[in-house]
Amino acid sequence: MAEERLDVAGCGSMVVDLFYRTPRIIQADEKILLRAHGVSAAMERTEVGGLVLNHLGWARVLGLTTGIFGKIGDDRNGEFLREAMDRFDIRHNLTLDGSATAFATVFVDKDGNRAIYMARGATGELAPEEIRRRHAGFIRRAQLVTTEISQLPLRTVLAILLFARTHSIPTVLDVDIKPSDAVGALGTRAELERALKLATYLKPAKAAARELIKSNGRDPLKLAQAIRAKYGNRAAIITEGDRGCSISAKDAELQVPAFKVRQVDATGAGDAFLAGVITGLRLGLTWPQIGKLANAAGAICVTRLGAFPSSFDLRSEIVELYGEALPLAHQRPVRAPRAKDAPAATAEVTEFFETALSELATMRAALNLDAITRAVEVIRTALGRGGRVHVTGVGKPEHVARYAASLFCSVGTPATFLHATETLHGSLGQVHPRDVVIAISNSGSTDELLSTATAVKDQGSLLIAITGSRESALSQLADLVIHAPTAQEGGGLGLAPRISVLGQVFVLAGMSVALELAHGLTVEEYSRWHRAGALGETARRIANGEPAPKKIKSV
Repeated sequence: MAEERLDVAGCGSMVVDLFYRTPRIIQADEKILLRAHGVSAAMERTEVGGLVLNHLGWARVLGLTTGIFGKIGDDRNGEFLREAMDRFDIRHNLTLDGSATAFATVFVDKDGNRAIYMARGATGELAPEEIRRRHAGFIRRAQLVTTEISQLPLRTVLAILLFARTHSIPTVLDVDIKPSDAVGALGTRAELERALKLATYLKPAKAAARELIKSNGRDPLKLAQAIRAKYGNRAAIITEGDRGCSISAKDAELQVPAFKVRQVDATGAGDAFLAGVITGLRLGLTWPQIGKLANAAGAICVTRLGAFPSSFDLRSEIVELYGEALPLAHQRPVRAPRAKDAPAATAEVTEFFETALSELATMRAALNLDAITRAVEVIRTALGRGGRVHVTGVGKPEHVARYAASLFCSVGTPATFLHATETLHGSLGQVHPRDVVIAISNSGSTDELLSTATAVKDQGSLLIAITGSRESALSQLADLVIHAPTAQEGGGLGLAPRISVLGQVFVLAGMSVALELAHGLTVEEYSRWHRAGALGETARRIANGEPAPKKIKSV
């Protein structure tokens, strides 16, 4: 029997909200008593929350089949949230191995304004590799995937967006916090920028939108237009609460006015708004209709306390405010139909390429170029005093080491391959105390390589490590470490060295560029060293002032 299709599946914050009434939202260094307001006593109450769980709950009220996936704590708060999911028939694919379920303390004043303090717990512990390993089948059931920039690690957000793109599932990205708050706490700026470009639909909070395009402008439509132009999304949507919303899409540029209601609590209004957007997309509504429905959902949300819907009866209130009948959404696909699905193998290969490019971009952003510069200085100093360069590794890095030694030689830095295990059986004699040895290992903990590295150090030689682990034993032995981390290897099992090897080649190729420049390689030298082949012929022609030969088309 085929598994049930989901209109939307989401991953992100699932939170227990602890509410307090307060006379006002205070500033830094202030104190205030939580006391009564009119007939309402100062109170504490527990509610379901979290922007992803909230918008899935409101989308469920609007008639969608919804699901949530991710990590949660095996604790009372987690049980409380799962009970709410079951009550609203929100399907869930959750692991219970998180340290603790996320919670938030929410202070609400008499005008419905609020301040929120979040502890993300298990949500922040969801790792990128878990998306495919634990949640792939669940995600494939969805017609639309939503996630957030709020509590999830940015690498995990990227894994979700990449998986969805590989399987041709449109995505909605809710940018709930400013980039300055996200970068550092959740990941790198490069990861954030990559996520923004991958999302099909982008819904940034207004403060986040201003930071993204470095603008203090007050016109939300211009902000939405600038964001869509920068990141290439199908649409960018910005809500301003009681001022309505602005939408910039390929076929629409519009502002939709808000509905006038009495605000009780603004918590979750943006989440209900996003549920309206998602529902409109699933129903195939026009953008003016989507904006109107989203505003209606947000308006109904603020008329009551709490971010998560209280009952399915709220649908009739939203529809009444919206002013038009809404059909049910089941079996109405968001993605364009294809004549034939891509073969599974093609999809897996496509996913690998996307993952590899993402991992290399992340590694490049984290790469310390000063470490490469220092490595070149160490190598040039060693060569100047009569030393040599050796490159070594075990397993797949052994082949990378052979390539690197050959590449270095071809651009003016004499280098030899050092066989790690043979070093322990006599080949250590090729290493002189004046020499430099470059050791390659992703884990930095391979026993054979560590034995070789120890022997090299005992010999008095300098050791440069290229590794994915700063804290590894190899890093501790090395005189200089070039950190080249990759979180995923890609492929079916995710075990065979693939992306880590690409990262090592990436670093060593970059080092060869710096060595070539430091040597001052001339085209005459290059032509002398390459006496055969197309590259040698091209170098000789250039050296003689002749035009380079035209490329021969393969037959």
